[in-house]
Amino acid sequence: MVVAEDRLEGGDPLDLDRQVCFPLYAASNMLNRLYRPILGDLGLTYPQYLTMLVLWKDAPQTVRSIGDMLHLDSGTLTPLLKRMEQSGLISRTRDLDDERRVLIDLTAKGRELRSDAEKVPAILSAELGIDEASIAHLRSQVRDLVAVLKAHA
Repeated sequence: MVVAEDRLEGGDPLDLDRQVCFPLYAASNMLNRLYRPILGDLGLTYPQYLTMLVLWKDAPQTVRSIGDMLHLDSGTLTPLLKRMEQSGLISRTRDLDDERRVLIDLTAKGRELRSDAEKVPAILSAELGIDEASIAHLRSQVRDLVAVLKAHA
């Protein structure tokens, strides 16, 4: 995506520095690398951490509701959930009211992990050195972008 005002400057519309997608992609990759050792201490990958955030807020959840919140399809989410079940963090059971649905719930181990995970945002914030107001502004802008992209999906 190239911003319309860039075209007025007469530059190359395919210049990497003029793309919106590239800084988002690069930032996402670098954030994942920053999270990796922090989450590794908890025994989680980044997608597993996101899943746990959903479940720590409200469990049980269906696979579909987790996928909707994380913008992941069931083909991506199912293997992730199976690994989390094998590590003892979650349970997967068929919904008694609708056997087509699978309910994901936290195990005792998964619930206990929350107290250790509460340190993650502070560690990340300290490593980044960005003040909370700037983070809140950036989060708001990115959420707006996600809403626009979701409307076009």
